[in-house]
Amino acid sequence: MKNFIYILLGMAFGIVMYKAETASWFRIYEMFQFQSFHMYGFMGGALFVGVLGTYWIKKSDKKDFNGNPIIIQPKEKSIARYLIGGISFGLGWALIGACPGPMFVLVGAGVWSMLIVIFGALVGTYLYGLIKHKLPH
Repeated sequence: MKNFIYILLGMAFGIVMYKAETASWFRIYEMFQFQSFHMYGFMGGALFVGVLGTYWIKKSDKKDFNGNPIIIQPKEKSIARYLIGGISFGLGWALIGACPGPMFVLVGAGVWSMLIVIFGALVGTYLYGLIKHKLPH
């Protein structure tokens, strides 16, 4: 019950994504065709909230739900890392028509075929964990 708030926040986020039509393949297609500002506005708003939240966490004395202090470490910068990650993310998005957030929203909306996509994403994440130490830093 301690983490119930996170379940509620996740459900609220999913409802907002669904109602804002960010899980719609047609909206995503419009974005890539530069026919609509809709998705760019939603992602820009999410970026704004994320930047503010990160700034707030860094400047305050926040703790995680286990009581440990939250420390945000700078990310390791590498061209190969971002290039490979960006290409694989973009290819997955293009083939499936959804990035990870809308995958779960679409399952909640009854698009059961997305369960196959989620399974594939989990397998891919697991495989990445196995080979991560072999990749260039």
